[in-house]
Amino acid sequence: MSRSQIVTGLTKNKAFQKMTVAEYIAGELYRRGIERVFEVTGGMITYLLDALHRDGRVQIVSLRHEQAAAMAADAYGRLTGKPGVALATSGPGAVNLLTGMAGAFFDSSPAVFITGQVNRNEQRGAKAIRQQGFQETDIVAMARTVTKGAWLVEDAAALPAMLEAAFRLAVEGRPGPVLLDIPMDVQCSEMGGTRDKETLSECDACGRDGLVPAIREALSALAGAQRPLILVGGGVQAARAAEPFRCWSPRIGIPVVHSLMGVDVLPSASPLRVGLVGTNGNRWANKALSDADVILVLGSRLDIRQTGSVLNGFARQRIFHVDCVEAQINNRLDGCVPILADISEFVEIADEATSAIDWPERSAWIGRIGQWRRQRTDCEELGKDLPLNPNLFIHELTGAFPAARVIVTDVGQNQLWAAQSACIGDRQRFLSPGGLGAMGFALPAAISAAMTSGETIMIAGDGGFQMNIQELQSVAHHALPLRMVVLNNQSLGMVRQFQDAYFGSRHQSTVWGYSAPDFTKVALAYGVPAITISETGACHAAFEWMRRQDGPCLLQVMVAPTTDLYPKVKFGRALSEMEPALEFNG
Repeated sequence: MSRSQIVTGLTKNKAFQKMTVAEYIAGELYRRGIERVFEVTGGMITYLLDALHRDGRVQIVSLRHEQAAAMAADAYGRLTGKPGVALATSGPGAVNLLTGMAGAFFDSSPAVFITGQVNRNEQRGAKAIRQQGFQETDIVAMARTVTKGAWLVEDAAALPAMLEAAFRLAVEGRPGPVLLDIPMDVQCSEMGGTRDKETLSECDACGRDGLVPAIREALSALAGAQRPLILVGGGVQAARAAEPFRCWSPRIGIPVVHSLMGVDVLPSASPLRVGLVGTNGNRWANKALSDADVILVLGSRLDIRQTGSVLNGFARQRIFHVDCVEAQINNRLDGCVPILADISEFVEIADEATSAIDWPERSAWIGRIGQWRRQRTDCEELGKDLPLNPNLFIHELTGAFPAARVIVTDVGQNQLWAAQSACIGDRQRFLSPGGLGAMGFALPAAISAAMTSGETIMIAGDGGFQMNIQELQSVAHHALPLRMVVLNNQSLGMVRQFQDAYFGSRHQSTVWGYSAPDFTKVALAYGVPAITISETGACHAAFEWMRRQDGPCLLQVMVAPTTDLYPKVKFGRALSEMEPALEFNG
């Protein structure tokens, strides 16, 4: 949406009381139900921060790096459904937001990023120079490819409509981030005489009348199938449809597999929850996906990490793909029956239509999947000889803290061990960086989760934890209810395993040239209680110690450097051909 579209098509005028742009923004954030903003201060956002401080109704959370602020805003958006808000100054501050901004874009997290810009008379404009003012940087141009909209606010009169547009655009259709770049002199300008609003288009989906026949067709196909399956992705949570789905799915009794971003749609205790699919999925879940005859895909992109690189295994299946973005359907996997809809609307209509269909009993199909699972469980994939089995550890860890409202992971082996083996409680959230996959996500996202939802478990690897390790000071400063776990294998294990498979075990930059500190000592330096364990037998005592801590704590878990992530699908193989090989019975 262009700036001209925003400030035209107005539907309503309303007089302002005398206030500055910064003061107006502070009031609007509160009015929109934003409890807190995440920021790192700098010269070009001092007016904004001062206005927020004087207003006093929105908490200002000062982090130690702008990337962390952006990732914290991402987590806030996922958990609340409201846009997470992060602020940064011009130049390096704004540029540092970009990684977290891109993560929110690819993972459909609603967010509004507000950056300060140099005064208008200090901007280079059309001059053939690189920079006019100190720290002047065209963040709008940089951010356009990783936001739903990125706009420079050039005058105070335009701000109300642009702020309105930013908050609407962040949550409508497929959610995502929006950027407003506001010069410092605009921030301290007085507001004009009108409050301008515009109407934004909603998700480009079919009308309800057009959806009903398509949804009935999908339901009839599922009811008539011998081996039906539902695949849920991150779009279910992004559409705030997880709870309606939990109510609807038992009515049809069809087993459910999930992608990395759909781990928390169903709790582990659900008899319909099968497991993780994909190149590092649970092997029985991949087997079920490969053997299914009708599949309903809800809010999943069907990217290469979910389907594997070889797609011919899906040729015999009838697939109904539901998404709110038309271009996402039949993108990699051809032949899907497209249903263009918001996931929440799909589930609502499907729930209404369910009673008109005779749903067969599925115990044989569900029992068959259970038999596959019992042949080799997730905790048996790595064998019995490891001093500490990461899958078993995460299974025990997450089971030991059922009251934790959120589990947050980083990127790497830790992420997929957790996705394979975490015990997900009723309405417990599982946050993980998916599309961009930026290391360093876990700690700032967990900070946001602890502030938003309460007790939180963070699981990170030694590599990712070092990416934003400075935020231990934020954890200590706020005395958060955060249980931090660092799986320390003294290497960048995911890439190291890749080097073993394809580069003759030449471990450049993953083992050779890489190192990690003793995180217990680092945490203690920040005033955070910390201990270390190195074998499975010490787990339960460690969990008891963690439960006794009133505030944050850190558990360093030493993992053998050669510990691999299994099962896995090699490039060029189908999902059903996982390593190490296993012949399924039944």
